[in-house]
Amino acid sequence: MAKNDKLVQDITPRSEDFAQWYTDVVKKAELTSYSPVRGAMILRPYGFAIWENIQKDLDRRFKETGHLNVAMPLLIPESLLQKEKDHVEGFAPEVAWVTHGGATELEERLCIRPTSEVLFCSHYAEIIQSYRDLPKLYNQWVSVVRWEKTTRPFLRTTEFYWQEGHTAHATAEEAQAETRRILQIYIDFYENVLAIPVIRGLKTDKEKFAGAEKTYTVEAMMHDGKALQGGTSHYFGDGFARAFDITYSDENNELKYVYQTSWGVSTRMIGGIIMVHGDDDGLILPPRIAPWQLVVVPIALQKPGVREANEKLVERLKANFRLTSDFSDKMPGWKFSEYEMRGVPLRLEYGPKDIEKGQVVAVRRDNREKIFLKIDENLEDNIQKILDQIHNDLYAKAEEELYSRIYEADDYETMSKLLTEKPGFVKTYWCGDVACEEKVKADLQASSRCLLEEEVPEDACCPICGSKAKYKIYWGKAY
Repeated sequence: MAKNDKLVQDITPRSEDFAQWYTDVVKKAELTSYSPVRGAMILRPYGFAIWENIQKDLDRRFKETGHLNVAMPLLIPESLLQKEKDHVEGFAPEVAWVTHGGATELEERLCIRPTSEVLFCSHYAEIIQSYRDLPKLYNQWVSVVRWEKTTRPFLRTTEFYWQEGHTAHATAEEAQAETRRILQIYIDFYENVLAIPVIRGLKTDKEKFAGAEKTYTVEAMMHDGKALQGGTSHYFGDGFARAFDITYSDENNELKYVYQTSWGVSTRMIGGIIMVHGDDDGLILPPRIAPWQLVVVPIALQKPGVREANEKLVERLKANFRLTSDFSDKMPGWKFSEYEMRGVPLRLEYGPKDIEKGQVVAVRRDNREKIFLKIDENLEDNIQKILDQIHNDLYAKAEEELYSRIYEADDYETMSKLLTEKPGFVKTYWCGDVACEEKVKADLQASSRCLLEEEVPEDACCPICGSKAKYKIYWGKAY
């Protein structure tokens, strides 16, 4: 099959139209479909399999650190939502309401959860009595609804899947340590599972979570230079505890408020995987979350012994790898294009000549390199080494791209020029004034991504207003 006859010719090149490329990949790889509800996606089997692998790995990490899974209700009474003023104001524009039960109008509106802080707080107020009840380390895997004005699969949808952790602690120090511990779990997961490098730090007061004292974030850079907020971990202090009267008796029998955290990542990560690693032929999936790490493609299937040899190979390898195989009568070239488009990390070609030589041909998805592997006792180890190398190479490539597009600016003219002409992050000093943040948003359509935990020289000035700087900060355009 000639190159121009490939199935993936329907994918728009990234350089031509990045947004259309993204939509084409999501559609052609059958990750999602549009549903009858505006902005709500149907997560198809291949897309959901990626999410299941993400969920499995993160769930293990949470449980290893003592967290327990729970399930909170889908609906929240309006009176409960109103208890924390900043929180309700932050989510009010995105809330969907249930007003009727059957034909009967409800006495009180019910909110379809945009997040579950108030439900956890209400529950904690009931079950926490003593210091012996602490800490409470809970997490849930659910979908939430936020009524978005504009939507795009995985990146911003009316309903999406995520995990949300909610913890309660006896002291501020314990809660702050928990916030940072979860942030580190997210960083490690992005880098060691998704092969995506991230920058990390505090959100500004303007950008932090509604009701939080501090919000920590991990931010990834997409192929087009835009930022994607990849996950957040929030320190609430005792603000929610005071609003919901979550108290406990300490060792001296004194009544104290708990300190809380909240944290979450979502199916938005799948959008990040697509936009960081994908190419003009479709997906490139990191091996550690790919639904299929290998695809076995028989060559000359009609020839004697080929089917049997391939079936034996599949049976052997499925004990150690997530794999699929294609024994259909379609041409090998079509199969190669199909599984490349789906991002399967490693293709194994096995035909009469390979059987005769006692080898299998391995082809990497990321760089198309062909590797000849002996079918001996070391086959599984050698395949695993290739998969690990694919992960490392994907990370190294993404890291080089990230750091090659981080720029520094000391004045507003340079900052403006970079944010307008150079896709990526711009690092500057900042006075901390929200008016400067809003000016950047209005002038340059860019936002603060996170504050760096770096010392600020005494003579450093904010490039936006010229005042004394308090912070060092990343700016960028974002999804």
